[in-house]
Amino acid sequence: MNIENKYKKIIVSGKRKRAVAKATLIAGTGKITINDKEYQSIQPFDVLRIREPLEIAKAIIGKTEFDVKISVRGGGEKSQIDAARLALARAIVEFTGSKELEQNYIEYDRSLLVADVRRKEAYKPGDSKARSKRQSSKR
Repeated sequence: MNIENKYKKIIVSGKRKRAVAKATLIAGTGKITINDKEYQSIQPFDVLRIREPLEIAKAIIGKTEFDVKISVRGGGEKSQIDAARLALARAIVEFTGSKELEQNYIEYDRSLLVADVRRKEAYKPGDSKARSKRQSSKR
């Protein structure tokens, strides 16, 4: 690790639906926390989703010697995991500055670096839902 990365601090955000994650990455030992809890303490499939960007980074750059603190607010449980995953991948790319890593993330899963901008559609006047219309009978 070179001297400039030793004191570098990266702060990145990621969004998914209503969930917003903020990731702070510094050089360290590889400790990752989500909302002040170790990421291994969450559900097993969610651990795998969080681990994906780490495994790709480990394969490309060799070792992952950084500490990440992620805070997530809003949204549902799975949206929070996706927002945290997006913030983590963005932070790793910015920390390393590797174009090869960025390209591998995009080839593996584009949602690792690009946010999904779909949002809930607004309710229409006089209707109960965004798309459903009032039923009418022509008898």
